[in-house]
Amino acid sequence: MFSILIPTWNNLPYLKLCVDSIRRHCAFEHEILVHVNDGSDGTLAWVREQGIRHTWSKGNVGVCLALNDVARLATSEWILFMNDDMFCTPGWDTAFVDTLRALGPKPAYLASVLIEPVDTGNATITVADFGTGPDNFNETGMLAFAAQLAIADRDGIAQQPTLVSRELWLRVGGYSIEFGPGMSSDDDFLMKLWLVGCRVFRSVGASRIYHFGTRTTGRIRRNRGGREFLLKWGISQSDFKNNYVARTATVAADALPNVPRPGLKSRLKRVLYAFGLYPTEDLQAWEPNLPAQLTHTASLPERDASGR
Repeated sequence: MFSILIPTWNNLPYLKLCVDSIRRHCAFEHEILVHVNDGSDGTLAWVREQGIRHTWSKGNVGVCLALNDVARLATSEWILFMNDDMFCTPGWDTAFVDTLRALGPKPAYLASVLIEPVDTGNATITVADFGTGPDNFNETGMLAFAAQLAIADRDGIAQQPTLVSRELWLRVGGYSIEFGPGMSSDDDFLMKLWLVGCRVFRSVGASRIYHFGTRTTGRIRRNRGGREFLLKWGISQSDFKNNYVARTATVAADALPNVPRPGLKSRLKRVLYAFGLYPTEDLQAWEPNLPAQLTHTASLPERDASGR
């Protein structure tokens, strides 16, 4: 049904829990695809042991390259991007499938309701502490809590895990590597979806995921994604999300502009940021020798009987 893409970076206890939750709490058969960054903590050995199809890089190549790398293994018509520090609850995939069937062929971006242990000020997140990691995870309590939640579907919201059609993913070229190691790459992906006509951005109330939160982003040198987004698209992330994505909840799709236009504040900021070295400075600071971390597996086909 879904090709579930999971990038991971030396986060084996979380990855094990994530994969286990997918296997135990799915109503449909999905393919699990993992990109292993580094893997020296035992992750690479474990995914091979488990027979999980995967790609691998010698170091941390960031979420954008990792997703694009592993996405080439996908065989399903639907691609779902899930973080390795997420735990699926029963019915999470059924809710997605029911929503897709109701929507029909229109382009759509679906996400789950996230339950997190720490209040980060995000109004779209349900806060309930059932543990901050595998060592103190109260699975029984969390499952009981998730089962009694009564949250309606909400439009105009885009968060993870991310479900889109394979057609949409390929049409926009997946994630953009200039946002490595990954800050603001999600919003860049949303902009690309917008430009090809996606106007459904929905959090599905019956799909519930527990998210331990920032298990990887807390260990990296972050790129200044907001500035890179503004320089690339000419509009700030907040303008785009508030004035376009959020408005899909209340405004008919054909009444929304096909190309977002920036306000005065965004235009002035873009002039100011143009004096910086974005994104090259951030890319250099994060990983100065990215090619050395990549593995290459492409090979030429064997010659046929004619010698060609």
